[in-house]
Amino acid sequence: MKVGPAKKTIIVKEYNLEIGKIQVFDNYMVSIFEEGSTLTLERAYQIIGISEIHFRGRNFGFISMRKNSYAIDPTIYNYLRELENLKAFAIVSVKEIDMHNFKIEKLFYKKSMKFFIKYDNALTWVKRRVRAKKKI
Repeated sequence: MKVGPAKKTIIVKEYNLEIGKIQVFDNYMVSIFEEGSTLTLERAYQIIGISEIHFRGRNFGFISMRKNSYAIDPTIYNYLRELENLKAFAIVSVKEIDMHNFKIEKLFYKKSMKFFIKYDNALTWVKRRVRAKKKI
């Protein structure tokens, strides 16, 4: 049995995009978008491209950190749900408006998507979903 410090989470790669940043970890991605930006289909393709670079043939999860207010083209979810290896989509926010928006976004996504107030809870859920789907 090993005894020592807890395993540290390491960012594999960080991408600074026009609308914010994407952090890539071992089996999940985290987005933190800028205040007032708009996530369009073109910008979503950038993120999908990043996922293909890092997770081609491997299951992964996505955590959307909603620290800032920004707009999302809901048709993006039509494309995201076609990513067969995207097994969990979490949204993290303490804002009530984001909870209302989540209910609308979920109608478009139609796959495993959950809202969290705490990042740690979202991370635990995403890792569990990704790990559970590997066995199938």
